Amino acid sequence: MPRRFGWVRASRRSAKAAPVLEGITPRGWLAAVIVAVTAVVTWSLSGDWQVGMVTLAGGLVALLASSQMREERQAEAAALARDTAVPGPAIEVAIDAILEPVLLVEGTRVMLANRAARTLLGEHVAGEDVRTAIRHPAAAAHLAQSRDDEALPPIDLVGLGALNQRWELRANAIGGNRRLVHLLDRTDAHAAEKMRVDFVANASHELRTPLASILGYVETLADEAGEDPEIRARFLRIVLDEARRMDRLVGDLMSLSRIEADKFRQPSDSIEFGQLIRDVADTLAAAHDGRGRDISLHVTPGLPMVTGDAVQLSQLLHNLIGNAMKYGRAGTPIRVEAAPAGRGMIRLVVADRGEGIPPEHLPRLTERFYRVDAGRSRSLGGTGLGLAIVKHIVERHRGRFDIASTVGEGTRVTVMLRAADAAVILA
Repeated sequence: MPRRFGWVRASRRSAKAAPVLEGITPRGWLAAVIVAVTAVVTWSLSGDWQVGMVTLAGGLVALLASSQMREERQAEAAALARDTAVPGPAIEVAIDAILEPVLLVEGTRVMLANRAARTLLGEHVAGEDVRTAIRHPAAAAHLAQSRDDEALPPIDLVGLGALNQRWELRANAIGGNRRLVHLLDRTDAHAAEKMRVDFVANASHELRTPLASILGYVETLADEAGEDPEIRARFLRIVLDEARRMDRLVGDLMSLSRIEADKFRQPSDSIEFGQLIRDVADTLAAAHDGRGRDISLHVTPGLPMVTGDAVQLSQLLHNLIGNAMKYGRAGTPIRVEAAPAGRGMIRLVVADRGEGIPPEHLPRLTERFYRVDAGRSRSLGGTGLGLAIVKHIVERHRGRFDIASTVGEGTRVTVMLRAADAAVILA
């Protein structure tokens, strides 16, 4: 009985294996014949047919396992080939979601370009050689020397897209003879760094000029020239003027630093702006050789309060009205207006009748130390920081700032500030 059951089990295993044998390759059939011959030889030598059947069944199981493993490896290779042949929709969506320009490159050919890359380089870049698609000699040289198995350091590209644009190019291998080329816009960062360097250089120059003058006159006073009362008085007056100039410059630099430090903290105090304007006008009444008498105030009665910082708003008024007094023609009015402007805003206008400013200078007036006429500005006591301070104060108060000027007629500065109670401002 046990022998018969063993035969039945072996027969069942052979029956189950029969359908699977249909997919075996010719080489597999040769292996099957060898297994069968081996089983017959084993049966003949042992004299036990059950041992031969076990040998046959074991050989067939090993053959089937080998065949299945080979088929799985072939299936994995085919799937990998499909995945590496053409990027799938998921890859396209992922790359297109990146805000910076990104290219998927295989070898030297651009396989995918996201929306930002197509906007920068053109809609035709897909399928092109990456070295001609980017159209920059430094990028072409960099991509030509990079290999798929190494990551080169990023490089800077100047003039790609626009003459003053700066980009950082990164090319990273991602396997399968592919690289991801990423372009990062560094224009703003470069401009900020240049502004910082220029600011330090200009501040050093502005401080060194009066300091050199002070040192020169003090050394002269220490010599025989100091014995003459008239010369001594004139030199001391110059030293005092230069020292005051340095004091104003240091004060403006400190003010600018404080305003920039607070620029993310919006003021919350309620300020009586109309009264603040009148107080500043009274303070400037005797300034600039009596030019304060030319200030003409037009403040709407019952002007709503503004949300702001009283010290900074006072500084804003001093700078704007002071500029109008210095650069307007003597004897001409300096008009200061303040009125509701609708949508919860209050409009401040300071206008003078001076020589005006050529249009090409207007965009740069709020740059630190920028002057239309450097000699005249210094002779009038300007530090070159007044309008830069005004711009930062307006930005901190979440307002708006505009300068309009006509050569030969004068300049008009408009500042929009938020009212403390927007409900009282009629649209």
